Amino acid sequence: MSDKLPPLREVIKTHDLQAKKSFGQNFLLDLNLTGKIARVAGDLSNSAVYEVGPGPGGLTRGLLENGAKRVVAVEMDPRCLPALNEVSAAYKNALTVHQADALKVNEQEFLKVQEGEEARIASNLPYNVGTALFVKWLTLEDWLPWYKSLTLMFQQEVAERIVASPGSKAYGRLSVLAQWRGRVRIAMRVPAAAFTPQPKVSSAIIHFEPTAPIDERVRLKDLEKVVERAFGQRRKMLRASLKSLDVPALDLLEAAGIEPTLRAENISVEGFVELARQYAILRTHNANL
Repeated sequence: MSDKLPPLREVIKTHDLQAKKSFGQNFLLDLNLTGKIARVAGDLSNSAVYEVGPGPGGLTRGLLENGAKRVVAVEMDPRCLPALNEVSAAYKNALTVHQADALKVNEQEFLKVQEGEEARIASNLPYNVGTALFVKWLTLEDWLPWYKSLTLMFQQEVAERIVASPGSKAYGRLSVLAQWRGRVRIAMRVPAAAFTPQPKVSSAIIHFEPTAPIDERVRLKDLEKVVERAFGQRRKMLRASLKSLDVPALDLLEAAGIEPTLRAENISVEGFVELARQYAILRTHNANL
């Protein structure tokens, strides 16, 4: 790091920023590591980067040091604001910080993407809101979305659920939603020892790039409903787990070409997409009878 700012341990000590569990905080103090995470996001030279929970600014500094045109951060903890103001000053105000709840904000209003810029999201997500934020960004009605990529840190177990393949115990709702609408991979793993305080589990960085959905005719709410019912009783066969839908489960499975004795974890993302399409067709047909 050549930004002339103090090491993160010193920043934490100066501003009395001991991590608080109520904020889901676990700080990364190795600036070489935060720089490596920033590079996963790709070429940032023309990017407006949105970051949630910057804390003392480790990843923030990594993003700016690796050429981000600007960073807009949302931080709930008011104790972190003075340290983040120092980062902003060191990078000629390329950092803007809002004290707010990331689950409640309109990111585009904060980011104000300018003509010619690319919007990206990069964040060491607080553990207590990470999954909820990811689902928020995956389930936007307008698709393709306003952002070009997501580079996000999760607990390793969550990251593995996002990238899981059919047939594995980790495969579920997150896997289907993410893989329906984009390309996703685990870019790197981060050991628990890298954090202060040290959590009980390791973490991983996922990189998600949105693409056109597998079938653009399928509506998000139909896919979500079918997937929720199927995985809500994942040990049951689909003929039983889908019974609570407002169409006959056996008719739906036959229309989608799926064996009724299979379980949710055996169905590919493409299979769930077809189930959602046929669900909409059957529901409309039944309503017209």
